[in-house]
Amino acid sequence: MTDDQSLEMDEAAEASAEDGGAVAAPDPVAALGPLIRELRKQKGLTLSDVAGRTGLSVGHLSQVERGLSTPTIRQLQQISETMGVTIGWFFRSDQPEPPSAESDVVVRAHQRRRMTMSGVGIVDELLTPSLDGALELLFCTLQPGAGSGPEPYKHEGEEAGLILAGEMELFVEEKRYNLRAGDSFAFPSTKPHRYRSTGTVPLQIVWAITPPSY
Repeated sequence: MTDDQSLEMDEAAEASAEDGGAVAAPDPVAALGPLIRELRKQKGLTLSDVAGRTGLSVGHLSQVERGLSTPTIRQLQQISETMGVTIGWFFRSDQPEPPSAESDVVVRAHQRRRMTMSGVGIVDELLTPSLDGALELLFCTLQPGAGSGPEPYKHEGEEAGLILAGEMELFVEEKRYNLRAGDSFAFPSTKPHRYRSTGTVPLQIVWAITPPSY
């Protein structure tokens, strides 16, 4: 295949994403892909640009943007870093903004900003009012079998969590930990890590990250 043919394939994939494609996303509530597309366009990047910087294929990125595929946590981290944001940029709320008198301190349960990764069975809700401080607190729900993906990832800082329900398999570097409701964990985020829900009911975790980098 010549370079020109390869470029034509890239442009065709991008055009499919730009016009929304002929195939509807299988999950109408999956908003992550359109948010990635929105940010990419704001940054003036093409799919080929993002693919070149992340090592992901143009075809896969096109499917992600159209809601036909969900990236792993590691892939989302790569995409976010390429566009100069943290994963937290993708947290959104469809509820009215809280009163300004409390919005810098309180997060009401029905007004949490969330990121839904429907394709991999993960919903992350932001428990802190913003990501501007030194601490990020999340309420994470993972369906049975869902997880961060087979690729470990790492970032600056530390993280800790408390299992509220379900069972979790946590890898920190090469060591595996099996956790159940009531168990907690903490480790430096600079160590490669990954996780998975291994129980028969959804895994629920209150997860703290400092500084906000997820």
